[in-house]
Amino acid sequence: MAAFLAPILLPLLTGLWFWGRPLLSGTWRRSPAWFIWSAVLLLLGTGITYLVGSLAGASLDPEEACHRVGQTYDHAYLDAHFEEHTRWFPLYNKCHAGYDLVPTWVNPALVALPALALLCLAHAVRLAVARRRTGKKGVSHAPPEDTSPARTMS
Repeated sequence: MAAFLAPILLPLLTGLWFWGRPLLSGTWRRSPAWFIWSAVLLLLGTGITYLVGSLAGASLDPEEACHRVGQTYDHAYLDAHFEEHTRWFPLYNKCHAGYDLVPTWVNPALVALPALALLCLAHAVRLAVARRRTGKKGVSHAPPEDTSPARTMS
């Protein structure tokens, strides 16, 4: 079992370490790379969430999946609402009108995670543009010298 989990957990923990280090040092606020990696992790979480939602109650026999969780399977309801099961979003896998096999947190997470990823990418672009502008102009914040004729004649 450890031989199976090691190739999965080692890169995950290493990536988490490199992502979390700027949080501890406080440099994450000024790092476009940190926000880009955060967006990548959020999109990865979106993919995993979609997989969890689409495989909820995964069985070749949906009636069996409903009975496994203690719910009745309503053929008439599912025939009347067949389009819900063929959509990509929102995810549904209903046994009847009152019970869905897809966890309630899946669809809100499928909206929130990509939205947060988009905000992270936008902030990373903002930081990169600000860094590029200050890098071209220099970082000197001293006021310019006064070269007016009145100052030079005294």
